[in-house]
Amino acid sequence: MGYMTIDGRKVEFTDEKNVLSVIRKAGINLPTLCYHSEVSTFGACRLCTVEDDRGRTFASCSEVPRDGMVIYTNSGRIKKYRKLIVELLLSAHCRDCTTCVKSGECVLQDLAHRMNITDVRFQNTREIRPLDTSSPSIVRDPNKCILCGDCVRACSEIQGLGVLGFAFRGTDAMAMPAFNKTLAETDCVSCGQCRIYCPTGAISIKTHMDEVWEAIADPDTRVVAQVAPAVRVAVGDAFGLDKGNSVMGKLVAVLHRMGFDEVYDTAFSADLTIMEESKEFLERLGDSSKLPLFTSCCPAWVKFLCDQYPEYKNNLSTCRSPQEMFSAVIKEYYRGYEKNQGKKTVVVSIMPCTAKKMEAIRPNSFTHGEQNTDIVITTTELIRMIKNSGIEFPTLIPEACDMPFGFGSGAGVIFGVTGGVTEAMLRRFADKHDKATMDTVAETGARGEEGIKEFSVTYKGIPLNVCVASGLANAQTVMERIKSGEAHYHIVEIMACRRGCIMGGGQPPRAGDRTKAARKDGLYKADNVTSIRKADENPLIMSLYDTLLKGKEHELLHNDSY
Repeated sequence: MGYMTIDGRKVEFTDEKNVLSVIRKAGINLPTLCYHSEVSTFGACRLCTVEDDRGRTFASCSEVPRDGMVIYTNSGRIKKYRKLIVELLLSAHCRDCTTCVKSGECVLQDLAHRMNITDVRFQNTREIRPLDTSSPSIVRDPNKCILCGDCVRACSEIQGLGVLGFAFRGTDAMAMPAFNKTLAETDCVSCGQCRIYCPTGAISIKTHMDEVWEAIADPDTRVVAQVAPAVRVAVGDAFGLDKGNSVMGKLVAVLHRMGFDEVYDTAFSADLTIMEESKEFLERLGDSSKLPLFTSCCPAWVKFLCDQYPEYKNNLSTCRSPQEMFSAVIKEYYRGYEKNQGKKTVVVSIMPCTAKKMEAIRPNSFTHGEQNTDIVITTTELIRMIKNSGIEFPTLIPEACDMPFGFGSGAGVIFGVTGGVTEAMLRRFADKHDKATMDTVAETGARGEEGIKEFSVTYKGIPLNVCVASGLANAQTVMERIKSGEAHYHIVEIMACRRGCIMGGGQPPRAGDRTKAARKDGLYKADNVTSIRKADENPLIMSLYDTLLKGKEHELLHNDSY
């Protein structure tokens, strides 16, 4: 424990790793562009520069706090420095702010307002560079890059991929893939974490909002929406509602009013996934050559495994993701003129994940050569569409999902957080469904924010070793341990994004620790108030097996290859 004086006020600090953390603890929102607590300190933007009592200036993000320090965060000298820094950044930045996809969410834009910058004195001499639109999920605009390095560190340190790096020097410097490759030519998995960390519009979501509006406007098209679990806990705070609260009922209401014919919960097909994946696991349990079973819900993880560890492709579950299962079921349900009523069915998937755009066009996601999921939009795109519609979201009266696929269990809801798939499967294996049993399953070790979680459970006298990991750098660690023979698992769940889908690449960015925790808690709360918490007890699922799915389980719910 120590004390430092910040702007004339004595402030206590304990285990804060840098002066910036102490300043923020003191209630001062010091601006930064390159600092994130979950990646290494870079100190590139210098916006967090402060001054000490000896007149020395330094970046507070890279300075260790010491007892007795006296610092000033907002002296006249420091204010001039900060304003100049932002002005210089703007001078080398594409300033089409009114039409930028990041307008209103851009950190640089916010800082320009905060510093009262109304004019930029310096001329932009940078050459206009072409956009990289090769990825099915994200767009890279080098003209809006400010060289903060956030995307580089996120890709390297959190995801372990290193797709992006720095190239050239001086005014020619760029953050880009090596050898001037496009994103599609690299090992990019479309996870979108670079976009989450990017403070400007340099990396953005490849949007498909116009296609959705066109489908809604077509009277000969039936537009069906499915909403992923993690979406419901990330939309509300964009409209002034409490962080992390589930707004699923309001989402159904607003989508109906926007023109969607039917709205469903992807938690329903998450129940389907559990039914099929748990069955597949039990079939493999007697054959150690097919273990561990890797979950296949996360398309970024699936691509990562296929690219980096192709020898383990057969260990991936053959089950399609909940998105693709649901779309295949919907398309099959409306197959034939009688049910179609002469209309074309378009399935719009609303996901927290940019990689789901890639998954939708993946050949093994097709059934009989037909694309199952027609359009994927992210949570961020949905928020923009709601604002575009003019509908007052907070005032909406919640509505229930449509039938016949209108209900998902609590087990399906928790798919949106790391460990949720594993916990749902363990619930499926449980003989009872009472609260005590559900609490016991919750305490096995699947929950928690650790990047890698390992635990053991017993199923009918058989000890099962389980691993749950989130973040592809952690996934790489797990895979290397499996490859070397150091670790032996029966079930491995991996989500490409840290903490799972709640922090997917399509979620609203600039989520701090409080928002992350609120989203996680929101899904567990939604699970707690659901009357059915086991996939095998969802009556709509059991009815589906007896009707539409009969004899078509593999055709609609499984992949033949990766």
